[in-house]
Amino acid sequence: MKRLFDFFASLAALTLLSPIIVLVAWKIRKNLGSPVLFRQTRPGLNGQPFEMVKFRTMKDAADDNGNPLPDSERMTSFGDKLRNSSLDELPELWNVLKGEMSLVGPRPLLMQYLPLYNEEQAKRHDVKPGVTGWAQINGRNAISWEEKFKLDVWYVENRTFWLDIKILFLTVKKVFVKEGISADDHVTIEPFKGNTDEG
Repeated sequence: MKRLFDFFASLAALTLLSPIIVLVAWKIRKNLGSPVLFRQTRPGLNGQPFEMVKFRTMKDAADDNGNPLPDSERMTSFGDKLRNSSLDELPELWNVLKGEMSLVGPRPLLMQYLPLYNEEQAKRHDVKPGVTGWAQINGRNAISWEEKFKLDVWYVENRTFWLDIKILFLTVKKVFVKEGISADDHVTIEPFKGNTDEG
């Protein structure tokens, strides 16, 4: 049921939102240049890698050695508005349509985080990652990694179709309220560096 809902809902959303997707792509091309899409390998179900696609929100700025500058220096006011509106997430509907992601589930993080999880936190990969999730409507980037992972695992252990519907409706509300977009002193959230204990 979840996969059928994901497929038809993402197909409908891509169709209905196609004018907005085209407009956003044009605005990104105008303000940030090419490429319009940001592609990155992320861990999916059982930690298996897949290529996630989002709209690009940062400039391709690097230092003298070719290393990307910090996010805070690459983010523009346009990119910040795009991120705050969550419009940068729209291309992920393509990942949902292909079955690599779900509309609801723990957010796909970075591949390098996989060996840093403890056994409990690793349960977040027992389901497909989502465009939105329980952690996103309960703090998003404004909560600590420990809190985020607890919320992710709670979802994995208590997920139901009706919980997914609730999360989707609350996500729409959060998008308009614009809560928890960034952590203090960070454009998004401080990188996860592992657990300080085994708990």
